[in-house]
Formats: sequence, structure tokens, C-alpha cells
Amino acid sequence: MYKKGYLENGTPIVTEKVAGVRSVSIGIWVKVGARFERREKNGISHFIEHMFFKGTQKRTQEQIASEIDYLGGDLNAFTTRENTTYYVKVLKEHVNEAVEILADIYMNSLFREQDIHKEQEIISEEIKMVEDTPDDYIHDLFYTDIWGQSGLGLPVLGTQETVREITRNDITSHLSAHYGTQDVVISCAGNINHEAMLALLNSKIGAVRADSNQAAEGKVYEKPPFSASLKVYKKDFSEVHICMGIEGVKQNSTLRYPFLILNTIYGAGVSSRLFQEVREKRGLAYSIFSFLSSYSDTGVFGVYAATGKKKYVEVIDTIIKEMDSLKNNLKEDELQRAKNQLKGNLLMSLESTSGRMQNIARQEIYYGRYYSPAQIIRGIERVKMKHVYEIIEGFIDNVPKAFTVFGPADAAKLKGVV
Repeated sequence: MYKKGYLENGTPIVTEKVAGVRSVSIGIWVKVGARFERREKNGISHFIEHMFFKGTQKRTQEQIASEIDYLGGDLNAFTTRENTTYYVKVLKEHVNEAVEILADIYMNSLFREQDIHKEQEIISEEIKMVEDTPDDYIHDLFYTDIWGQSGLGLPVLGTQETVREITRNDITSHLSAHYGTQDVVISCAGNINHEAMLALLNSKIGAVRADSNQAAEGKVYEKPPFSASLKVYKKDFSEVHICMGIEGVKQNSTLRYPFLILNTIYGAGVSSRLFQEVREKRGLAYSIFSFLSSYSDTGVFGVYAATGKKKYVEVIDTIIKEMDSLKNNLKEDELQRAKNQLKGNLLMSLESTSGRMQNIARQEIYYGRYYSPAQIIRGIERVKMKHVYEIIEGFIDNVPKAFTVFGPADAAKLKGVV
């Protein structure tokens, strides 16, 4: 059962009671990520996420880690292009202690100079690790190519240069600007009572930052223009990594269900057209899939593939041809299979309390309301073949495509193909 309420400081709290489970997941969601950073401060949202675990007025970093392990729980965080999330997952009987620890790091972190310098070294290594992982790094290159060097085009981790320039003053300024009560959603899922969770959270963080800067309320998004071009980044890998894409839809678009179905038919899963044609029939690649990434005001419908240096031209040509062929021969059994796949993925993702916690938080952030699993399934089932063809006609047919190629590739060989 889903419920929504507000803490004493106005922060919305959404809960979902899940009977028959032992765990509880609680997340503090801050509506700030890489897209809201200045280019010279790129990476600060992610940097602050790390700093929340380095010690508070009452706990050292080691005590934070030891106490959550003693509870048998998981305390962690993640940063995306639009949100930063701090969460804890524990058994129901340890909820009070877990919320106290989560509230402590959220309210009382010290951000000491020595910890800042140490974390700069750690995140520098994290950036190097991503740059040495081409199947990850190409997505950062691709986002910069399609959206430029600001907003959604900025990498979540930042760069070596920007991270090393972050100061304690930068951290406190970022917190003041983006961590006010209007920028936060708290979500809880598990075998819990809504009123009890509201009372517990009020006792721990109900008064936090009640007078913080509220200027960010109703953030105005400047929709970034989508740039369709070919960019080749030469590097001596054993494989060529490819991202191709077109502009997609925003998170709360009414077209999201037919677009998800089209994505599923085209390249999301082992029965998809791309996987079957590129990997199973032609043996051109081990890894290939399509994806639909959506944000507050825009999105991207894309493809990732990795293949040998003698095969990348054929792979790109096949990706294009398979996308172009969608307008001619979609089949009813593909439509139904995609619906079943989406419904199955949804229901399985909601079997964990962490999945439920994330689901209701994202719904509150992007839709401002709750959609039950039954409502989402009905939305999927209502999609007809004509709706999928409308997506093809409006977003794919004769639309310029963006290509990012990373590895031992030659742009000259792609002339006439892209």
C-alpha cells in the first residue's frame, strides 16, 4: 500500500508497505546531479556523495562502516545526471538504528580538509578506472557528443582536473544551493507502517535545513539541443566500441510505453532483432543492445555494441538497416512478446524492497504521483501496433543519427555508411 506525507520541514515522504518481507529500504533523494553543475565544478555532486561517508560529529568513517555491518545492513549512495541518493537497507527490527545512522551522515558530516584531499585521490582512481573500461567510458563520450560540454553532456564523475580543484567552500556552497527541503524526497519500502516511519524520520531529520535556500523549487530546465554527428576517438583496443542514437522522450512523456515496447523489439533482450541478427545470425559481436534513457525534459534512444576492428563497419551498417526496417515489418507476436517482457521485468524488479523504494521515489520526482504496478501493466497492455508505428514515424524515420566510435576505427571507412 502506497502513502504520501510530509515531514515537519515540508519534505515529502513516500512509503510503500510490502507485506511478507523482512527488509526495509529507506532513501534520501536529492534532486541534483551532474547536469546542474558548472563545467569547472563538474563532479561535485558525486564528490559530495562520497564525502557523506567520511565521518560525522559523533562517528568516524570506520564507526559508520562497522555499525551498519553490525546491523547486517547496506548503507550506500549513488549519483546520476539528475539525482543523488543516500540509502540504507536493513532488517525490519533494525530500522530505528539504521535511520539514525543515515540521518547522522546526512545532517552532521564534517567534510574535513584531510578527507577532501584523500577523496580527490580516490575519485581520481575511479575516473581512471572508468576511462580504462571502454564499454562504460563510451557512454560519457556519447553524451558529450550529443548534448555538449554542459548539462546532460557532463560526466557524473567529473574530470581529473575539476575533481582536484574542489574545495570545502565548493562543497558547502553546493549543499546550500541544492540540498534544501524543496529538493529532497524521502522514500521507504518494506513491511512498515507509514505513520510510524513519518514519526521516526521527523524525530531524526524533521527540522533539518527547514530554512534552507528554496530558490531551486520548480527547477527550470533548459532542454539541450540534440546534436547528430559522427565522432571517432581512436585508441588501441582489441575491440571497437560503438554508440548510436537519436533523440528520445522525457521521463514523464505519454509516449513512454510505446517507446519502451519499440526498444524491446529492436534491441533489449536476447530475442530482439539486433541481438538475433548481429550476434546469433552473423556472429559479429558478443555485446549489443539498445536502450532508452529518459530525463526531466529529454531523452535518447540508443544502441551500444562492441566488435572486432575488422567488423565495426558491418556492425554499424546492420544497426542502421535494422532500425530502418522497423517501419516495414513489425509483427503482432513481437508486440506481445515485448509486452510480456516489460511486464515481467517490472514485476521482478519490484520483488525487492530496494527496487520498490527506488520506484516510488522516481515516480514522485518525475511524475509527482504514484502509478501502481497494475496501472503500469494496463498502460503497457493498451499499446497497439499503430502506437508503435507512430513512434517510428515521429522519432526514427528519416531522422539524423548520432554516432560515437571508440577504439581502433577509421572515420574514412564509415563514409557512405552513416
